[in-house]
Amino acid sequence: MAIPQTFIQELLNRVDVVDVVGRYVQLKKGGANLMGLCPFHGEKSPSFSVSPTKQFYHCFGCGANGNAIGFLMEHAGMSFIEAVKDLAQQTGLQIPEDEASPQDRERAAQQRQKQVTLHDVLEKAAQAYIKQLKASARAVAYLKGRGLSGEIAKAFGLGYAPEGWRSLASVFPDYTDPLLVESGMVIVHEDEKGQDGEAKRYDRFRDRIMFPIRNVKGETIGFGGRVLDKGEPKYLNSPETPVFSKGRELYGLFEGRTAIRVAGYALVTEGYMDVVALAQLGFANAVATLGTACTADHVQKLFRFTDSVVFSFDGDNAGRRAARKALDAALPLATDTRSVKFLFLPPEHDPDSFVRANGEAAFAQCVKEAMPLSRFLIEAAGAECDLTTAEGRARMASQARPLWSALPDGALKRQLIGELAEGTGLNSQDLLQLWQQAGSGQRAPRSTGGAPPGRTYEYTPEDSGGEYSPDHEPRYPSSRKPWDASGGGYGSGSGGGYSKGGDFGGKRFGKYRRGEPPPPRMLGQRRATTSRADRAVGLLLSNAHAWDHLSADDHALLAHLPSPQGPALAWLEAQMHEHGPQPWVALREALRGHASEAYVCAQVEQVTLVNDPASELSELDGIMNLLRADALKALADTLAARVQQGDASAYEEFKRVTDRIKTLKNSQPV
Repeated sequence: MAIPQTFIQELLNRVDVVDVVGRYVQLKKGGANLMGLCPFHGEKSPSFSVSPTKQFYHCFGCGANGNAIGFLMEHAGMSFIEAVKDLAQQTGLQIPEDEASPQDRERAAQQRQKQVTLHDVLEKAAQAYIKQLKASARAVAYLKGRGLSGEIAKAFGLGYAPEGWRSLASVFPDYTDPLLVESGMVIVHEDEKGQDGEAKRYDRFRDRIMFPIRNVKGETIGFGGRVLDKGEPKYLNSPETPVFSKGRELYGLFEGRTAIRVAGYALVTEGYMDVVALAQLGFANAVATLGTACTADHVQKLFRFTDSVVFSFDGDNAGRRAARKALDAALPLATDTRSVKFLFLPPEHDPDSFVRANGEAAFAQCVKEAMPLSRFLIEAAGAECDLTTAEGRARMASQARPLWSALPDGALKRQLIGELAEGTGLNSQDLLQLWQQAGSGQRAPRSTGGAPPGRTYEYTPEDSGGEYSPDHEPRYPSSRKPWDASGGGYGSGSGGGYSKGGDFGGKRFGKYRRGEPPPPRMLGQRRATTSRADRAVGLLLSNAHAWDHLSADDHALLAHLPSPQGPALAWLEAQMHEHGPQPWVALREALRGHASEAYVCAQVEQVTLVNDPASELSELDGIMNLLRADALKALADTLAARVQQGDASAYEEFKRVTDRIKTLKNSQPV
């Protein structure tokens, strides 16, 4: 389904991100913005900011950010299409589908209706299983024997599938409905015929404790069933369906979302019963994979709710193999701001039995002391390697290559190359060169003066003549002052600048003081803003209403600036004529694929990290005065050259321009 960008812009113009976020997060007024506890990571003091003017949210703790659509996708687990539909329904907008053929629209409508119907079928079955549990003394006794209370069973919606081949026939009047098969609740044996000549049908789940599997929106998408007595398989899961994929879903995530944020980490276990039992024992932040190995989708989904994940496995060989698969899934997502650990319990214990035997404090201490990803990576690299021999160390070097290469660039990766090299008996550069020669595709980094491998820093040296350094500070040649006005930057030179009453000066840039870098970037690769024109781009694109406060002459001045500023502001002018003032999130959508996209996003990023509309408008006024002065000075230089060449008609115009420069200079803050 292709949704036109113009519709996305219109939708974001009509939606209030405060209302959308406020459905999930308690927000309180905090200056120009609203603040609350971040829903994407655990915290005790609010660092999650929502801007009503820019229609943007940003967490200064974990860096989560985006618009109303992005929030629904990240927090509520919706797809892009689902989020757009949700917001469109709230605003009364009809999603255009003109580009799709009638057949495609019909198929899409049928698919949407099927998903809704499947959810209804599964929810109806879940409610029937709950009733059956209350009526089965045997099933209740089993759960009590496992130490589960009625309250925890209710919280997780536990139920019981009774004995008998067709018990669901009493729940669904039409037992031959194809949706019962498609939802995974009924099995059809085409090669076996009944007395009526039809293929035999029977319930998939029989005489089992039922664990409903819910997506992050709370919709029932499948089931896991556990036998009460001896039997095989011990656990039986729903098959893959249009609404259920084992490789993407986690049991207990819906129930444990809040607990994960409060605890500050997610505990990944191996079974449904572990999750439910741990929730009763004080660890409601547990989730479980659905009978499959942990996947990158699982890890990515967990990192939406926390920046710390602990995998809990048995200490036997099977547990180690499962842990290795989890390591492979987690490595590409293990950034420097995230924590991944591996907890190996004694072979005789699972998490449930360990807590019951040793208490909550002992288990919490085990979690705290769990093996960090870095140590497990080194252990995995050296598995079955005799490091006392050259052959064993060579094998470790070979096994370590794909593990280290999977890590994202950062401090963790840089530190590990040293530890891996030590284990292989090589130095870091030799090991990297060896991997490169082996054809891994991982280029050996050249010496960059301490910059981590793979990291680059952009800088636009149009005005300053300096270079951008890894500590986020411009380094200037000794002949230049920082932000020298003569070069087009901010400072105390002849071009004027802000003093203590403003935001700019020799030691400040916007609201950022030198030293501590700002929070994680929001909109792409960071660029150093080097001129007042760059700053004007950021201010105007992040607050398009300011465009209307400028004169027509100012519009022309800005639109005719050289590249990259001029084309970006000319694009903004066209957007203003066509759509009027729009929030940044709508402009961001319209920018996709435009030649100025990367440049504009980098400039807006500098503004959106600190949200104070009043000071931004004041700042823009001062910048415009400086740009006007620059333009007038350039015009005066041109006229002066014409006068020197004997053009008498240019003299009067030269005088008028110089008078305007003096007037403008006197109006600037000192």
